[in-house]
Amino acid sequence: MTLATEVKKLTDSKPFYAVAGVGDYAVEKLRELPEQLQKLQARRGDLAKELPVRARTYADLAEGFAKELPEKAREYADQLTQRATLVYEDFATRGRKVVSQVSGEAALELEEVSEAAEPPVATPVTPAKKTRTTTKAAPKAQA
Repeated sequence: MTLATEVKKLTDSKPFYAVAGVGDYAVEKLRELPEQLQKLQARRGDLAKELPVRARTYADLAEGFAKELPEKAREYADQLTQRATLVYEDFATRGRKVVSQVSGEAALELEEVSEAAEPPVATPVTPAKKTRTTTKAAPKAQA
């Protein structure tokens, strides 16, 4: 198979679009990171004061969850399968949008580059048609 055929087959696959969607999502979240880090640094003192109380609360919750774990694990597994399928579909849809947007921009750029690189088209020079001019012979004067 040709390279173009292989690339076409790859770009028509849902996993390809899902990976593109995950990448786009990761970039979006990384851009939000500096702002979130600043918020956490501003709350650092408050969080340190609340830590012992929260730790005890979470320990109590963990104890309750441990008792219910076997039953909850089955429920979570079922929900996780459904949720994973939805997330996969969402990433594939997001990836399709990103790829089509980038492909469209790349196609326009490629078109512009190819137009700029084309040599000017010479117009063929056609020789002018020779037209016969006939001159009527002057009538001979009768003597």
